[in-house]
Amino acid sequence: MEILRQGARELGLSLGPRHLEQFEIYYRELTTWNERFNLTAITGYQEVQRRHFLDSLCCLLAFPQQGLGDTIPDTVPVQRGGLGLRCVDIGTGAGFPGLPLKLLLPDMRLTLIESVGKKVTFLQHIVREMGLSGVEIIHGRAEEIARQEAHREAYDVVLARAVAHLAVLAEYCLPFCRLGGRLIAPKGEDAITETVDAQGAITLLGGRVVAVKPLTLAEWRSDHYLVVIDKIGPTPERYPRRTGIPAKRPLTQPDS
Repeated sequence: MEILRQGARELGLSLGPRHLEQFEIYYRELTTWNERFNLTAITGYQEVQRRHFLDSLCCLLAFPQQGLGDTIPDTVPVQRGGLGLRCVDIGTGAGFPGLPLKLLLPDMRLTLIESVGKKVTFLQHIVREMGLSGVEIIHGRAEEIARQEAHREAYDVVLARAVAHLAVLAEYCLPFCRLGGRLIAPKGEDAITETVDAQGAITLLGGRVVAVKPLTLAEWRSDHYLVVIDKIGPTPERYPRRTGIPAKRPLTQPDS
């Protein structure tokens, strides 16, 4: 796990032997299960470290930190605890970015939402294998779960990676975010364009763009960003629209 260890060091994080052992378990189980189920197209040892583990840990740069305001730093200011933080990962797939973050913040309360049954089964397995507590796994669609009282505007941090265009993602995610909470979305080379296109949707849903933060780890090209959105107003009750509609008719288009 040398690529992961060095990359984490660039982020200001120190991974101990227990962390590295858990990431090794994660890699082993991910690749073993991937032989039977299509969990990820990225399976190489080095690429999983770069594109799954490190990509996930970069979200820590944008985690709420008292005194920073809108500033998103280049390194994690302190290896903070997650005590009291309630976090949800929407469309988590094989657990990214939520589970790598949970390994660094074991006292964070994490909810993983995934609509594909075989991926949910893997998540249940890997959480047991890594001995994690405080993780809730929900099999379902974001559009439906966001309307449940237990989850509506209930989370301090909402995460979503490689799920959809940002305008669609905002409709999936901002209904989960409490007032004063934050949506963190890792994005690729189209991050800036997507953010501009999604501005109307973000505002309508109660969000405010804080930053489109370029990520500059030596392991990467220059096409990695964190889109960071704060929740400054309540999401209107009609959102998210029913299952399938946000993707079919994004809020960047006239809403009918």
